[in-house]
Amino acid sequence: MTRKSLGHLCQRLMLCAALGIIADVPAGERFITVASTTSTENSGLFNALLPQFTQQSGISVRVVAVGTGQAIKLARNGDADILFVHHKPSEEQFVAEGFGVKRFDVMYNDFVIVGPNTDPAGIRGQTDVAAALRAIAQAKHAFASRGDDSGTHKKERSLWQTAGVDVDAASGDWYRETGSGMGATLNVASGIDAYTLTDRATWLKFKNKGNLELLAEGDERLFNQYGIILVNGKKHPYVKSVEGQRFVDWLLSEEGQAAINAYTIEGQQAFFANAGG
Repeated sequence: MTRKSLGHLCQRLMLCAALGIIADVPAGERFITVASTTSTENSGLFNALLPQFTQQSGISVRVVAVGTGQAIKLARNGDADILFVHHKPSEEQFVAEGFGVKRFDVMYNDFVIVGPNTDPAGIRGQTDVAAALRAIAQAKHAFASRGDDSGTHKKERSLWQTAGVDVDAASGDWYRETGSGMGATLNVASGIDAYTLTDRATWLKFKNKGNLELLAEGDERLFNQYGIILVNGKKHPYVKSVEGQRFVDWLLSEEGQAAINAYTIEGQQAFFANAGG
């Protein structure tokens, strides 16, 4: 191992230790690090999937759950073996720049708009997401944005653009940026009776709904695709390519895809496997 590689490895270990993801790893245990989104963590999906993979492979999986933008930065720096996020343009750029080996579709669900049950913007039952967002903007009722460069935040910003609404002009007024993950942003929305965009799985799992209700859904533009990428060992020689590839292969296999489809929240399927297209 070169001095540069050793230095990067030390940085990676310090990062993992700081995030608390290797503190409980026994000496000699095989593990990989997955940089993923708060939605896959907050929804409980990983709690359902990872024990199955570990039992079969003997490889533990340590998840760093952050926004998609931050997850990509971690993977770009070689601080993860796997990138598992939900913003396809960013994922494809990650591979095109040589940081990832290949991108694969894994699963999908959708985004929904939730808001106060009084619905001051009058969007209940709306299936046109652009119309719903324009109504919220016209009502100038509080909207809680993640504001964290996550996949959800990127989607939300693109939807505002489609709706023809300049939310930058409303920042700090009715448009509130939390700079936090999905669960924390839903907590803010619940606390101030604000509208927000959330992935359906995190919404189903969220316990502190308060006065919030699901108000708008069903637009095809709310489709939410997840992809998985093995970090390129040629860029970062200390990446656990063999173990990481085994995790990718398992998620894309019939067994892994069935495990994704089997995960439900309150009787509702949370994600839909689509590795086969």
